[in-house]
Amino acid sequence: MNKIQSETEFKHLCDWCTEKEPKLETVIQQFDYPPFWHREANFATLILTILEQQVSLASAKAAYNMLLAKIKTVTPENLLRLSDEELRVCYFSRQKIKYTRILAAEIVEGHLNLEALKLLDEPEIRKRLIHLKGIGNWTIDMYVLMSLHFSDIFPPGDLATIKAVYELELIPPDSTKDEIIDYMKRFSPYQSVATYILWHYYIKKRNLKLE
Repeated sequence: MNKIQSETEFKHLCDWCTEKEPKLETVIQQFDYPPFWHREANFATLILTILEQQVSLASAKAAYNMLLAKIKTVTPENLLRLSDEELRVCYFSRQKIKYTRILAAEIVEGHLNLEALKLLDEPEIRKRLIHLKGIGNWTIDMYVLMSLHFSDIFPPGDLATIKAVYELELIPPDSTKDEIIDYMKRFSPYQSVATYILWHYYIKKRNLKLE
């Protein structure tokens, strides 16, 4: 799977997506091109993404900021030095304490090398991460899409994306998630770009503020 190399390429691919689906062109006409969102491909990003599971972005960011204030730099070693009680003070749930500790220990013990992970293709990255408790397909989708910029990722577990598909009436209102997955294949090998447009619509329509 290819990666998107630059913002210029990204905007060109946005135009390609609107040719495949004219309803997406109305998003760009109304709200301009989506940002070429990027998160660093590192431990801190994975921690933030775990915190974002099944909660609002604002709640996850608040927990992450509390962690950052306590340890200054979000590294596996620094996180493992905290007690469960200290993590609870940072708004970590019991499950997310467990998940983040497992990830941190995997790195500290040398079983997971995030720098080496960057050099693998998307299926290998998914295979390597999926066995870690607390890291499912949605978390991996966010990582390979926003941090590594693989070009053909659609996250069917992402509620905002699914809602945008329905709201833009890209599919019939009674369509199932499997039918949405099939619909999104029309954007392959650039499903990631269409996903960014859908996110952009969802965020702008609700006037959400992202940090």
